[in-house]
Amino acid sequence: MQKKPIIGLVPLVDEGRDSLWMLPGYMDGVRQAGGIPLMLPLNTDADDLRSLFRLCDGLILTGGHDVGAHVYGAEHTSLMGDICPQRDGMESILMDLAVREDKPVLGICRGLQFINAYLGGTLYQDLQTQHPSDVCHRQPAPYDQPIHSVSLPETSPLRAAIGKEELQVNSCHHQGIDRLAPSLRAMAVAPDGLIEAVCRPESRLMWAVQWHPEFSWKVNEDSRAIFRAFVQGCAEP
Repeated sequence: MQKKPIIGLVPLVDEGRDSLWMLPGYMDGVRQAGGIPLMLPLNTDADDLRSLFRLCDGLILTGGHDVGAHVYGAEHTSLMGDICPQRDGMESILMDLAVREDKPVLGICRGLQFINAYLGGTLYQDLQTQHPSDVCHRQPAPYDQPIHSVSLPETSPLRAAIGKEELQVNSCHHQGIDRLAPSLRAMAVAPDGLIEAVCRPESRLMWAVQWHPEFSWKVNEDSRAIFRAFVQGCAEP
């Protein structure tokens, strides 16, 4: 029997309750795709993270706090929401390891933003102010329902995996990609031009999406396909 890949999940952080937690959709999305989810501790010790990294066949950078402006060399302005320096530090170390060892990574929401910032791109600190449009990027509940479309370029690996030119996606974010990192390529674009999915072609598998498959995987085959493609990529030798 083929070994199930272990997928490390960066924890969600609630400072007000002094707690680390995880949405079931991340865990269940990985599990239904054939992987074993493992929530990592919040940690910025490089040696500890190296040991944890060795346990994992792939990593998911989850949603959560805004990415600190220092990650992409910008000033922190009043447009920013709450940040979590420990997450920024932890994910920087994990990305160092993933790039160096070519281990698969999937970014979701904040994860997409962090990957872009880490690799040299920049972010809108507040879409409503800096990229106003008629597209709803922060929908009300229920979050498992689609709110806008994204188009997938012909060369998009996501298009190849799902077999569609356009997807209907949910949306719950107030930041987004401004300047795309040089090593990334767009995999999906919203009607207002915002890049909503990316890949790094030189990596074995580095994908990121701005929407939330962890909310919609139960009712949306496209969301299940994203988890499935990632977990299968982690299982490949």
